[in-house]
Amino acid sequence: MTYEYKVVPAPLRGTKAPGVKTNEDRFALSLENAMNELAADGWEYIRADTLPCEQREGLMSKTTVYQNMLVFRRAKVVNTAPKMKAQRPVPAAPSVTPPAEKVQKKVVLSDDKPAPDAAAND
Repeated sequence: MTYEYKVVPAPLRGTKAPGVKTNEDRFALSLENAMNELAADGWEYIRADTLPCEQREGLMSKTTVYQNMLVFRRAKVVNTAPKMKAQRPVPAAPSVTPPAEKVQKKVVLSDDKPAPDAAAND
């Protein structure tokens, strides 16, 4: 099974809520809310890590601070269908229209005699 991972910073402060009095409870509530939000999107909590991060301090110096990170994972959807090579579109065959045929018209006069050949006059 293949997984994809997501790493987010852990909350820095607790969330105030009715009935939650201590700092530990507020922090736990904040952490719980963050984990439940990601779980709703299919992310499974794996662990919390504390990792060093170098940052600038002033103009020339650097210092190392530690960041608390939460690691999540979820199953990655793998497309097992065979890949098709991209094919160039086949140009459409040009439409060939036959030359217009001459249609002979017969004109009937009022005395039911056919008129002379109208196509000969064209």
